[in-house]
Amino acid sequence: MDERAVSADALASFVVFADHLNFTRAAAELHISQPALHVKIRKLAAALGRPLYHRSGRRLVLTADGEAVARFARSHDERLTHFLADFAGHQAARPVVLAAGQGAYLYLLGDTIQAVLAEQPTRLRLINCDHRQMLAAVRTGQAHLGVSVLDVLPDDLTVLELATFPQVLLLPDDHPLARRRSIALTDLAGAGLVVPPQHRPHRVLLEQALRASEVEWTVAVEAEGWPLITHFVALGVGLAVVNGCVPAPAGLVARPVTGLPPVTYHVVHQPAALSDPRVAALLDRITAQRLAASAPRTPASS
Repeated sequence: MDERAVSADALASFVVFADHLNFTRAAAELHISQPALHVKIRKLAAALGRPLYHRSGRRLVLTADGEAVARFARSHDERLTHFLADFAGHQAARPVVLAAGQGAYLYLLGDTIQAVLAEQPTRLRLINCDHRQMLAAVRTGQAHLGVSVLDVLPDDLTVLELATFPQVLLLPDDHPLARRRSIALTDLAGAGLVVPPQHRPHRVLLEQALRASEVEWTVAVEAEGWPLITHFVALGVGLAVVNGCVPAPAGLVARPVTGLPPVTYHVVHQPAALSDPRVAALLDRITAQRLAASAPRTPASS
């Protein structure tokens, strides 16, 4: 390994490449040519003696070594920023980065984000992504914390349970099934369902459960995201199985579906992430907010 070839400039360039996984966009951000960036990344990989990315279909994907290099490069840059800030006698301005998906932002994290930004608007930066992108962001150091539903728990990251919800059927309040306290999968026979696009995790698991129960159903419409799915149900397009954190708007009710597993949102971070007091403080606020939200409410006295 040629340590002299592993320069701060090469590491900084690799971080930008890791963010985009696209030479054209990364080179544009760095204000250099695409061939020049390609040479930098190739020389860095040669100096380290490991491939840092590979092609998967039409996409570029970091290798495990590439994720480690990106994580180190970001950590090195943050430590340098903090050192220079301390040396100059002022506080570093780098924000804590939180990565999560639409559902987590809408139904779990809103109060925490609002409170943090009200105290210090530059303290927090958000990344909106799916669970695979969230894990990649945490692994490469692009994000300090990530929140998502996970089908498989990663063994290289610290994982904490944040909140668990049943899966519920969203339906009009005048629908015959609305009179029931819970819904069996067989009750959905013949129903038209509003579902996510094919190959989305929620769609895959729902299809598997319905198939196992020998339930015939049809796709009323495919929709991306809980708000649009809820909107289609409100319009009368079809029924929908959603996570229990999704509120039922006026005119709709939610009924738990037996035979479907509960859905758990997790917080993930690098094992050493909490050594940064800013990250630890944000995690404490997220978990405290969820505990407060899930605590039983005491009826008001008259």
